[in-house]
Amino acid sequence: MSRVGYIGLGIMGRPAAKNLMDAGHRLTVATRTQSRAEPLVEAGAALADTPAEVAAASEVVFLNLPDTPDVELVLFGEGGAIEAESFDGLIIDMSTIDPAATVDFSARLKDRGIEFVDAPVSGGEAGAIAGTLSVMAGGSDEAFGRALPYLRVIGERITHVGPSGGGQVVKACNQLLVASNVRAVAEAMVLAERSGLIDPAVMREAVTGGFADSKVLQHHGLNMLEGRFDPGFKVELHAKDARIVGALAARSNAPVEAFEVARDSLGGLVDSGRGGLDNSAMIELLREQAEENAGRKTSES
Repeated sequence: MSRVGYIGLGIMGRPAAKNLMDAGHRLTVATRTQSRAEPLVEAGAALADTPAEVAAASEVVFLNLPDTPDVELVLFGEGGAIEAESFDGLIIDMSTIDPAATVDFSARLKDRGIEFVDAPVSGGEAGAIAGTLSVMAGGSDEAFGRALPYLRVIGERITHVGPSGGGQVVKACNQLLVASNVRAVAEAMVLAERSGLIDPAVMREAVTGGFADSKVLQHHGLNMLEGRFDPGFKVELHAKDARIVGALAARSNAPVEAFEVARDSLGGLVDSGRGGLDNSAMIELLREQAEENAGRKTSES
């Protein structure tokens, strides 16, 4: 049993923190929204006011935060983790943030004797609850080895992908693939709907199991059919990840044209006030575009 801290108790963070607690670790948590901590506190976790307090009470600290500036603030801002003078342990960052910033954070922490592993995950809320997330870990061999027992509590497929920042590069690739696939599934659904010949549910059933099959088709496709857009992964977070992909692609001179269409769709949903929905809500935008196209053709004729 270890003393583990957890900062950030959102859709992914709270179930992951609970799994660590259920595995026997003594948990100290901090969150901007206090109500998110209540179930964990009721189960025996300690609630801290600042990241520094979490670090002072812990040997290992997990972060699960929305964006790069949030991670920097929690680590290095006022009341940040580095202000805990007694802490010389390990920080495991499960956030999805900029790879270049991650390299910088790791170096700054190393100067203070703190190990750092960037360990973004894939698998959504269901994977976080079940402890079956896919983990893409970047960091030194020593830091990864130290993190591995804890990562095995929250994840099922854990890959040490390379040095600090490597986990975030792999996660950017992951988000490129997911967003592009969500867009493709939504396009196929709308195409089937508007053909006037087949039910999109039949189309989905027919292609499942073939080369077109994917977890996105199975999970998001069902959400699209049922109109279920409660967030398993919010559009606004995927749009943030899309900006990270775009910045990485620009720095790397890598073409990502197919992905850019999906990125624009995520941005369109955010701009229309639907950033809090699940990313499978992309189909709503495509349906609206299809109606606009049909309206233009009618007016032209």
